[in-house]
Formats: sequence, structure tokens, C-alpha cells
Amino acid sequence: MAAPCVNAQTQATFRFALTPVFLDNDAEVIAALQSALAVAMGQDIELVQRRTYQEISGALLDGSVDAAWTCGYPYLQHRAELSLLGAPVWNGKPLYQSYLIAGVDDDATDLDGLKGGTHAFSDPDSNSGYLVTASDLARLGETPERFFSRSIFTFGHRNVVRAVAGGLTRSGSVDGYVWEALSAVEPNLTGRTKVVAKSEWLGFPPFVARSDRLQEPAVTACASALLALDQTEKGRAALRLLHLDEVTPCEPSLYDGIATRIAVLGAD
Repeated sequence: MAAPCVNAQTQATFRFALTPVFLDNDAEVIAALQSALAVAMGQDIELVQRRTYQEISGALLDGSVDAAWTCGYPYLQHRAELSLLGAPVWNGKPLYQSYLIAGVDDDATDLDGLKGGTHAFSDPDSNSGYLVTASDLARLGETPERFFSRSIFTFGHRNVVRAVAGGLTRSGSVDGYVWEALSAVEPNLTGRTKVVAKSEWLGFPPFVARSDRLQEPAVTACASALLALDQTEKGRAALRLLHLDEVTPCEPSLYDGIATRIAVLGAD
């Protein structure tokens, strides 16, 4: 049975932030998510896109957006001000991994084998696209600056894959969910790369809002709409395009693994 429409009892446009770090401005995905949320919330939705997680965090904190789909790393950086609305479920769990990738013909079998090469990160505030590799290096007494001959930020996981596949960099740090989703829709791209290593399972990038706004009708409606995406036709369509199962309630403890890596890096 379809979930009943949740009326936010306001005509104001709800501003929901996305970062292109996920699937890089895929118009079909964005339109489907916007439509699903608008119908479920009973109001206009503006999906606000920014280039970096830092910009998304700033927009959340200054109130220029009402909610956002962000990463566990920036959520934890601002955990005193932000609260969780839910976490996407991928392959049955609200978890994902960071993948360390290299060119398909590269002989590296682990991180150490990539020493001295060039490397692509996605965003300095990305867990899978920076923190995991940086904290792995910290455990070895290394930093990205010393370990790699050069590193770049691509500000998009697809762009990390493109950099490695095209030979711009030898290796890259990428969201495993995005790499797997791209494998389904762009196999010729991911086929030019290989997964050298995978991290432990970590909390999936969450939906968040400012804690002091959680009781606002529109924010409450947004949370309800996200948690009911799998119960509506438009919501299921958006989830299919995102290669996700549903959105589930979650606790801050889901991100304890990322918090541990922040502590290792000394970046808290």
C-alpha cells in the first residue's frame, strides 16, 4: 500500500542539498528524487547542488538549505549541530566500503604497492574518497603528500574512476557503492580499473538536518518522506535509479567506524 501523503503545511519551497560527489549531476536521478519528495511532502522541492561537502555543510549550518544528503565524515565533523534523518540501505544494509582502485593492468595488490604513484581523491571531506586512505596511511606513519608522488581532488567519485581509467592517475580512492553502481551502467569505464583493496564496512552517507530544526513541520515531513520512499511508486523509481533499497532510521553509532578513522588521522 502506498504511504499517505505527508503534508508539510507550508507552501514555502523546501531546499534539499546534494553534492555531485555521488553520481555527478545525473539529471534523471535528480528529477526522480525531486519528484518523489515533492509528492510525498506535498510542497515544492528545490534540489540544491554544490561542488564540495564543505559548501553543503556551510549551507546547512547557515540555514540556506533545509536538509541534505551528505557523507558520514562531514556529519561527524558537525555532529554537535546536525542530526540524522535516515541512512540509505544498499544491498540490504545501511553500509558501504571505500575502494582503492588502480588501472586494470596495474600489478599492485595493496596500498603499499601504490607508493610513489599518482593518486585521485574525491573530496577532502569524503570518508570513502579521502579519509579511509589518509587514515590507512597515518597508521603506517605516512601522509598522502609523502606517500604519493602527486595527488589530486576530482570532486566526484565518477571522476576518480575516470582519472584512473584514463591514466591521469595510477590509483584512486572511491566510494564502493558508486563504483559498483557505475559497473552496472558504465561497465566499459570501471572495466579499465581494478579494486586493489576494500575498507571495512562503514555507515552509508546519511540524510541530515540541523538539530535545532528537527521539529519544524517541513523537516519532519522530509524525514517521513525519505523513510517512506520504498512505499510509493515515485519513491521506488528514484531508489531504483540510485541502486538503493530504501532509507532506514539510524543512530549516530552507525558512524562509529568513521569516528575511529577521524581519530586515527587526528582530524577531529
